[in-house]
Amino acid sequence: MEPGRRDSLALLTDLYQFTMAYGYWRAGRQREPAEFELFFRRCPCRGGFALSAGLGECLAFLRAFRLRQPEIEYLQSVLPSTTEKAFFDYLLTVDASEVTVSSAPEGSVVFATVPLLQVKGPLLVVQLLETTLLCLVNYASLVATNAARFRMLAGPDKKLLELGLRRAQGPDGGLSASKYSYIGGFDWTSNVLAGKLYGVPVRGTVAHSYVMSFTSLAEVQPRTLKPLDGDEPVDFLPLAESWLRRVCQTLRVPQDRVNPGELAAFVSYAIAFPHHFQGLVDTYCIMGSGIPNFCAVALALNQLGYRAIGIRVDSGDLGKQAREIRQVLRTCSADFQVPWFATIPIAVSNDISERSLEELMQEGNEIDVIGIGTNVVTCPLQPSLGCVYKLVKVNGCPKLKLTEDEEKMTIPGSKMAYRLYDATGLAFMDLLALEEEPPARAGQEVAVCLLGRSEEARRVTPTAVEILHRTYFKDGQQVCQALPSLLEIKSHAQASLSMLGPAHKRLQDPEPYQIAVTEKLHFLLNDLCRSSR
Repeated sequence: MEPGRRDSLALLTDLYQFTMAYGYWRAGRQREPAEFELFFRRCPCRGGFALSAGLGECLAFLRAFRLRQPEIEYLQSVLPSTTEKAFFDYLLTVDASEVTVSSAPEGSVVFATVPLLQVKGPLLVVQLLETTLLCLVNYASLVATNAARFRMLAGPDKKLLELGLRRAQGPDGGLSASKYSYIGGFDWTSNVLAGKLYGVPVRGTVAHSYVMSFTSLAEVQPRTLKPLDGDEPVDFLPLAESWLRRVCQTLRVPQDRVNPGELAAFVSYAIAFPHHFQGLVDTYCIMGSGIPNFCAVALALNQLGYRAIGIRVDSGDLGKQAREIRQVLRTCSADFQVPWFATIPIAVSNDISERSLEELMQEGNEIDVIGIGTNVVTCPLQPSLGCVYKLVKVNGCPKLKLTEDEEKMTIPGSKMAYRLYDATGLAFMDLLALEEEPPARAGQEVAVCLLGRSEEARRVTPTAVEILHRTYFKDGQQVCQALPSLLEIKSHAQASLSMLGPAHKRLQDPEPYQIAVTEKLHFLLNDLCRSSR
């Protein structure tokens, strides 16, 4: 969501939020203190964790939250005609000035059932916030998590380029995907507007259309290029042609089979961007044309003092082709005595998914940069994170949603959330406790009841304890904790993941992470269950 559109988000909600608000107002309950929690019930993509994201957008929404006259007039047109005018007058006074929001820092590893956001304030107001907060958190956290999975598959050394804008779910989806895939571990985006708005590093090369637009060497204009350390321009085209003859001889490629239009495209691009020449080599035949043409132009640039920055392949068996290309680069490096030539980065793209990336990494490869589009921005393994926003306390009374579907039962009351660490420094349990309970402390034994199990309470002694939530929003205008930069959030996400054991981070069949409640919270949950049946 672009920053300039945040002032219009008060109506980015479901109609029933306003009908419920009217019901609260009619009953005189609009100012009763209430608390909601935003959480998800299952970790996405059959994995064992998620990354929290979207907090910054939530805070921007809350700071701007208010209903102005045009919004009120629209609501009057869609709510029943029996809705009292005084209700609309009241809505004009509504804002987030009495709302408090606590959250785990953006980019933190989070788990099912443990709140991502805790929202406190007047009942009518915090009810109205539900849909928008869910909208801002659901997709952001899903994309960040999806990107983190790709990063774990690729390992720490490969560069990841997000290039999914053209496949995204609309402009806002494209911007969000670029922003939150960066948080999840991607290095760059192709999305120029995301670079401008959010500071995500932007990268790009050329498309096949650019290469195909050239037919002959006569189309190369201009033809001259100044050497890096010289003043007199050099006719670059015959220089590239002379290198092509030498390259074809070395690689034993018939020069008459090399596509002249492709060579013209490479030469023109190199003259335009001598410091940033990168060749897309699969428009025609990779080894019979693309690679000889690229090597010729790159070696011609080298003669003038420049270095090509990379090769991209967008089709075929990417791992096999990268290995073959690397061997050619090493051959040219040795034969022409250009040491850096052997290490020119190789970038690949072509509808790369988790499965195809895993296969690439297992077989070993010479790939340096991986471009991923559709499968990071659309999250095909799970289209929605499924976050929910549930009432846990109103007017001082803990509230419980009791349903035949045990998974949908909520945990009542105002709570603290703690992350417990073992002696190795890895997290082994998230613990929910009532707000009034003594805090969990390092080195002190605590009795816990694991969620989803009927066994008796067990005792654990954490080596270290982290309070998960911090207060980020209070009294309307104040963001209580300074917000980190996008790069800092990205770094926090990787640090947070590093505190999770390998078994919990497995992308398939992970070991379930333990979520527990204190005995006191467990007793409250059981009491409310019995009284509600």
